[in-house]
Amino acid sequence: MGRANMGVFLLGLMLTACGPAKAPDPAQTAPAALASPSSMPAPQGPVRHIVALGDSLFAGYGLRPDQAYPVRLAAALQARGINAKMVNAGVSGDTSGDGAARLAFTLNSQSPAPDLVLICLGGNDVLRALPPTQTLANLDAMLTELDRRHIRALLMGMLAPPNLGKPYAASFDTIYPALAKRHHAALVPFFLAPVIARDDLRQGDHIHPTAPGVEEIVVATVGVVAKALPPAPR
Repeated sequence: MGRANMGVFLLGLMLTACGPAKAPDPAQTAPAALASPSSMPAPQGPVRHIVALGDSLFAGYGLRPDQAYPVRLAAALQARGINAKMVNAGVSGDTSGDGAARLAFTLNSQSPAPDLVLICLGGNDVLRALPPTQTLANLDAMLTELDRRHIRALLMGMLAPPNLGKPYAASFDTIYPALAKRHHAALVPFFLAPVIARDDLRQGDHIHPTAPGVEEIVVATVGVVAKALPPAPR
């Protein structure tokens, strides 16, 4: 994907906050992530508990609840025969600080403890032009807590827009790979990469994916998620 297209998209992200957007037609669902129900293998083995902690990109802004990324991801994992049970802990508007503040409560509310926590936070930090050091500290604290609890993590990376300047982008864009390496966490380098240059896969705010856009993201990430799960207990 060209950096120019990425820059145009990210500039739009900065100019558009998480306000009201025209919701896409709920009927526009793409079948890319899943096979037909009759061809899907039945989930096997123990239940794999996954928590998706994030912002509007997980909450499913502008979509039906059943079209949100965590829901569609769980379906894609089940289509692979993985007995996934997903908790969607996405909250629209959350910054990395908000996510860090509610991590312990979210984890303590799960029984049993999750096998994997997906983290999709930082986009709203960019919208507010918060210091990258702040985002880094918040995400680092979350991963440290997950390490302490022996829970695996997968970071959904974000990128900074060019209009914040090269120093900001240089600081922000390195956060996710650096933390993934430090904490031995799985990483999706840029969560929105599959829809970045596709107007037909983004809602009217030019940020949030449509239902077909979600499916494209699921297709691009389900393998990473499956690999990030710990070995199933025998």
